[in-house]
Amino acid sequence: MIRSELVQRLADENSDLTPLEIERIVDIFFTEITSQLANGGRVELRGFGAFTTRSRDARTGRNPRTGEAVSIDAKKVPFFKPGKEIRERLNAK
Repeated sequence: MIRSELVQRLADENSDLTPLEIERIVDIFFTEITSQLANGGRVELRGFGAFTTRSRDARTGRNPRTGEAVSIDAKKVPFFKPGKEIRERLNAK
């Protein structure tokens, strides 16, 4: 599902809201998650999962085109840990 599909789905289920209001809600939702992660925080959505950041150390990589060694700086990357309910739903038999 992409963002526009999410907005459309929410619009279908909430006819009392305008598409512009739904777009704002989705935008605020993603902005707040991103801001919290950028500040080193954690975002937990009960029943769904938790978003955190993890640190990756600096390393030497390779340019796939030339094979030349390239220095890659240390960085933080987003990490998602699914909650128990979503894991159970995905693995239901």
